[in-house]
Amino acid sequence: MSESLFVCYDFKVDPLYPGCEILIAQLSQLGFDSFQENNDGISAYIDSSVLSTVKVQDIQILNSTEFNISFESNNVKKQNWNIKWESNFDPIYVDKICCVRAPFHKKSNFKYDLVIEPKMSFGTGHHETTSMMISFILANSFYNSSVCDIGSGTAVLAILAEKRGANRIDAIDIDNWCYLNSIENIKRNNSENINVYEGEVEKLIHFKYDNIFANINLNVLLADMPIYSKMLNKDGVLYLSGFYKKDINSIEKVAEISNLSLVDFKVKNQWVALKFTKINS
Repeated sequence: MSESLFVCYDFKVDPLYPGCEILIAQLSQLGFDSFQENNDGISAYIDSSVLSTVKVQDIQILNSTEFNISFESNNVKKQNWNIKWESNFDPIYVDKICCVRAPFHKKSNFKYDLVIEPKMSFGTGHHETTSMMISFILANSFYNSSVCDIGSGTAVLAILAEKRGANRIDAIDIDNWCYLNSIENIKRNNSENINVYEGEVEKLIHFKYDNIFANINLNVLLADMPIYSKMLNKDGVLYLSGFYKKDINSIEKVAEISNLSLVDFKVKNQWVALKFTKINS
């Protein structure tokens, strides 16, 4: 397999705070999946195959009069740009019963102790969306159920679902780095019921699931929610995150035509996680 090509955008941001924080949030919605902060702003990375559908110049903060932002871009080979951050990140704790930590952290006494080495994959639990999805998994029953984790990243959600009793789990991501990282983390947590796939969700469209997780960006969710609905069993449950509170109406409109009913939600720093059940027609 040829090595993936990424595009690095170097942004100069003034003022840095909260400019960098807002910029990272908006770039995440477009599919940028790795960031490095520096003295002048941030460097942001995106897979070149995703970039063809992205218009960076149209993001909201670049057109704001409150910030002075300039950028330039260049092609780079994929590498672990987050390695310095990873070596220093702290364990995170969710709902007082789940710990997500790196291999070099001391084992916790929490009921669910997940060992995740993120490399360049999304899903350490530090981001609000992952944390809320973890909270949903902790609060709901998965005993003897089937699960599909779409956009699995580190596979942290799939791993936790197994620890919560799920007995058939498929995890899928379009990114080769995430695919390989998921396999490593699954072995690291002694998970035995998780199958990992690389590719688009259509690869699994002929399977049926009791639960589906999709922590991706808004545009992908809006396009693929009808597919998720078809993949759900009768009374199946869909958990979504990766978007803002202001985007709930857009999600609900697609949910309505996809036979999905909103039954629960979480909000954290304007990020949202939603729980839907399938309406059986």
